[in-house]
Amino acid sequence: MKAGSNLEKILEAGKFAVTSEIGPPKSANANVIRKKCGMLKGFVDAANITDNQTAIVRLSSIAAANILLQEGIEPVAQMTVRDRNRIAIQSDLLGAAALGVKNVLCLSGDHQVFGNHPQSKNVFDIDSMQLIRMLKDMRDEKKFECGDEMDVEPRLFLGAAANPFADPFEFRVDRLAKKIDAGVDFIQTQGIYDVPRFEKWLNEANDRGLTEKVYILGGVIPLKSAGAAKYIKNKVAGMMVPDEVIDRMKNASDAKQEGIKIAIETIEQLKNMKGVHGVHVMAIEWEEKVPEIVKESGLLPRPTA
Repeated sequence: MKAGSNLEKILEAGKFAVTSEIGPPKSANANVIRKKCGMLKGFVDAANITDNQTAIVRLSSIAAANILLQEGIEPVAQMTVRDRNRIAIQSDLLGAAALGVKNVLCLSGDHQVFGNHPQSKNVFDIDSMQLIRMLKDMRDEKKFECGDEMDVEPRLFLGAAANPFADPFEFRVDRLAKKIDAGVDFIQTQGIYDVPRFEKWLNEANDRGLTEKVYILGGVIPLKSAGAAKYIKNKVAGMMVPDEVIDRMKNASDAKQEGIKIAIETIEQLKNMKGVHGVHVMAIEWEEKVPEIVKESGLLPRPTA
């Protein structure tokens, strides 16, 4: 056992895990986090705290993770390499571990030109692969990236993202393999709408024995409208939304409920796929729908680690 987190224990016990996501506010209002915690508590095994997602300034992911701990929800603190050099990253994650954070998701981060400070300088001192390796060495070898030793190491369950839908497709499983080699413990995938494409990626990962080395949580993003589906298809890099999904949303008498229905159907398919160990429900600014999705997918009650 690497960190002793609730998420880690559930996955190691062979249970189907459920994680979700909380976006911190664009302010110092901690009550926004507490309100979202109230929606998710009892329905998820852990909740991601995003790190200035879409390169827009938000409340710190580590500070927000501490609020989750106070509210009784296990956080997965996201950490991007966009904004910090290796000194700041190591320092921040020592601090996170000292506060009781046990899960970290290692990410590159959206480029700052897409956010509200496009004139800011990016850092990218290391990439997400190097971040995984650095944190693994801190945890397992009790060594900083420079080789210096520490007396109390950060016990962290290490996660990363995977996108089965970006091109070129033939490199997608290779990239997963590299993250596993770097030391990642679990993977959360990009939102899945094109199930056959995801299954093709998963089958290749199964054939190469990768799903026996890492826990994979399939990403599910409930849609609110046909317009949202079209936007994701046409404007979000590395995302695939089949025309039949857009048509279902367009022809539905209640588009939001249809989006929930599609999410539940996707989870039902993921539950039966070899190599899928859980789901990551990303109900972006729609956290109040997570309980319905989890309940209707037959994922209650959540197991106790």
